[in-house]
Amino acid sequence: MKKVGLASDHAGFELKEFVKTWLTEKGYPCKDFGTYSTESCDYADYAHPLALAIEAGECGPGVAIAEAVKDQHDIEQTSGYPCGTMLDSEIAHLSRQHNDANVLVMPGRFIDHEMAEKILDEFFNSGFEGGRHQKRIEKIPVK
Repeated sequence: MKKVGLASDHAGFELKEFVKTWLTEKGYPCKDFGTYSTESCDYADYAHPLALAIEAGECGPGVAIAEAVKDQHDIEQTSGYPCGTMLDSEIAHLSRQHNDANVLVMPGRFIDHEMAEKILDEFFNSGFEGGRHQKRIEKIPVK
């Protein structure tokens, strides 16, 4: 099993630490790309290495947590891989089922631990449906 890549900015640090513990307890190995504190930082310094590691096949899927939703755009632009900003478990399920999302992005200031667990459960237990969704995925240019 590949390692699950983790990245956050300062606003997502606390939730990232919760996610790391959740993943470890469920048996998922992790690679933490930072940040490592709540000190103000630039999300791109951590989102870019996560996206590049996924692109290189060094880890995947990934979990990125930022103040709001900016990591999603950054990761998609860096790697070309689909990801989705998850606000609830239904979005997590549909992002995997319809989009084959391989990076879960959560807005750290808006997701509590209870909701994060629901989102993580759906994301890691849902699969890609394929079928009519496959042709749409094939239109996404991957580097």
